[in-house]
Amino acid sequence: MPQGKPTQVPADGLTTRQRRNRPLLIVHTGSMKGKSTAAFGLALRAWTAGLPIGVFQFVKSAKWRVGEESAFRALGEVHEQTGQGAPVSWHKMGEGWSWIQRDGTADHAADAREGWRQIQRDLTAQRYGLYVLDEFTYPMKWGWVDVAEVVDTLTTRPGFQHVVITGRDADPRLVAAADLVAELTKVKHPMDAGQKGQKGIEW
Repeated sequence: MPQGKPTQVPADGLTTRQRRNRPLLIVHTGSMKGKSTAAFGLALRAWTAGLPIGVFQFVKSAKWRVGEESAFRALGEVHEQTGQGAPVSWHKMGEGWSWIQRDGTADHAADAREGWRQIQRDLTAQRYGLYVLDEFTYPMKWGWVDVAEVVDTLTTRPGFQHVVITGRDADPRLVAAADLVAELTKVKHPMDAGQKGQKGIEW
């Protein structure tokens, strides 16, 4: 896409404006860090454009405080106080790191399914302009949420609602249905040299 111009124009009968203003299904996948970071950067643009933001975090602990959450909660308060930007809602699905199964912990599969049901309800109600489904590839990979149902729901969603999904190992059916797919691959990482994640970079 040199200079932001499409390489081809489909014969779909749409005007340039209609084609430009289609809501997008976006997938950020791959083994490298930065998938969620890129999605939250997109959400920042959407907030500035006045699109209500709904963040649904799967897998990450409900006790885990990421920098983006604090920032977007603050932006939500800015909107409430000044009218600038748009509303922001932040939802965490379940307790604890769901890839670490411990006796007595919550039913992460059930929590993930209920989180997906809430997203379906919000899509039907056209509640948000941008949905960030963070780490949502994992519940699909683990069989907690049905991929075919996700694809059908997202490709038939009503109104003007962008959706961005992050996480490794995106299912090929999701990739095929998406309008934009970015795969982050590692060239170098500080962990290769024994350096652990740090505040302000990883969270």
